[in-house]
Amino acid sequence: MPKFLVVEDDFGSRRMMQKLLKDYGDVDVVVDGEEAVQAFSMTRDDDIKYAAIFLDIMMPRMDGHEALKRIRAMEKELGVNPASEVKIIMTTVLEDPRNVVDAYFSGGATSYLVKPVDRLKVRSEMQKLGFLPVIG
Repeated sequence: MPKFLVVEDDFGSRRMMQKLLKDYGDVDVVVDGEEAVQAFSMTRDDDIKYAAIFLDIMMPRMDGHEALKRIRAMEKELGVNPASEVKIIMTTVLEDPRNVVDAYFSGGATSYLVKPVDRLKVRSEMQKLGFLPVIG
């Protein structure tokens, strides 16, 4: 069963994402970019790795863009083949072109979801990424 990481500073959004993803696999949650980098680092040492990270952009301490860059740098240091990189989906209320460009081209994001995120958006994203929902 896939494992996902939700990185979100807003409690309500964090709970909603956790609820939306639970049918697709196990879900860990953290509150900012620093914790995301730590969680990713810890799983890289384990046999259980994240299949995808849902990463908010606007957060305190370390924003999503910086966390994305650090995670991709860690993968590069570890010699991870680009095809095997963790899928990182940026989640944000920001729909402006600058943030989209930064996420994809500067940071190496896999995808970008504009909030509010709902069940249909998550289902569509899971299909695009190749994750199948658990029936039941």
